[in-house]
Amino acid sequence: MKAIVVTDQAAGTAGMKLVDQPEPPAAINDVIVQVHASGFTSGELTWPSTWTDRHDRDRTPSIPGQEVAGVVTTLGYGTTGLSIGQRVFGLSDSYRAGTLAEYVAIEARNLAPLPGDVDFTVGASVAMPGLTAWQGLFVHGRLQAGQSLLVHGAAGAVGSMVTQLAREAGAHVIGTGRAADRQKALDFGAQDFLDLENDMLEDLGEIDLVFDVIGGDIGKRSAGLIRAGGTLVTIAGPAEAKPAGGLAIDFVLVADRAQLGEIIRRVRDGRLRTNIGNISSLDDAVAAFNPTERRKGKTIIRVRP
Repeated sequence: MKAIVVTDQAAGTAGMKLVDQPEPPAAINDVIVQVHASGFTSGELTWPSTWTDRHDRDRTPSIPGQEVAGVVTTLGYGTTGLSIGQRVFGLSDSYRAGTLAEYVAIEARNLAPLPGDVDFTVGASVAMPGLTAWQGLFVHGRLQAGQSLLVHGAAGAVGSMVTQLAREAGAHVIGTGRAADRQKALDFGAQDFLDLENDMLEDLGEIDLVFDVIGGDIGKRSAGLIRAGGTLVTIAGPAEAKPAGGLAIDFVLVADRAQLGEIIRRVRDGRLRTNIGNISSLDDAVAAFNPTERRKGKTIIRVRP
């Protein structure tokens, strides 16, 4: 099969190349998925799991990519809940070979059915941002109707999902980003927008929940906005400052079939829009991950035509 591999952590995405690899075998509780579309996060190349297995043994060259949509072709021993020929979407295990390939072995529990009227590129684009948004808002942030929510990076792949899910849940959503991101954030449902380069974050007053994808100084300053009993959730690493009288929670998403089902149901109903910035083929994947200009939204690789 064709696959994108990386061999040099220091080179980043510039160290990617397209090669021929053996097709993966199916372990116990695995399925083999014929990949139709794949998603990739640039931060993957900084994760230890991209370069080692769970026993900290080197596993380069590595196939990156965690998001996938495709068709089940093989069931491993003991696998239940999925069938051969079924359309699926979800996430791979970051400690194993990823989804930027024509075939991938994935634990069946990490996948959910993809309805026949949802395009594979859409399925691949919502798995990671959708789960991140869902778990940050409802599992860790415990968002309730009527609460105020500050979403950093509201025009991005994760931020746009956070905004839409929070609006549906009845929250008042304030998005942040660069000035050029204002209209996109508003289009995705933010009711107000703060330009982080020119506006004062501290002028917002008290907030019930902050969803931080940036960290650093923005994360520290955001902690000061949390009202008593509120929460700061972040995917940018451990919070450097904790709210007075509130909670600071950093989390890493986990694959969840039920939550994936809730997300894709909203996509089908038109309640949740994807945020795809670019679609490329596997042959052009290396160039797609080394763009010459800033792109807004998720880059998706269409592996099969």
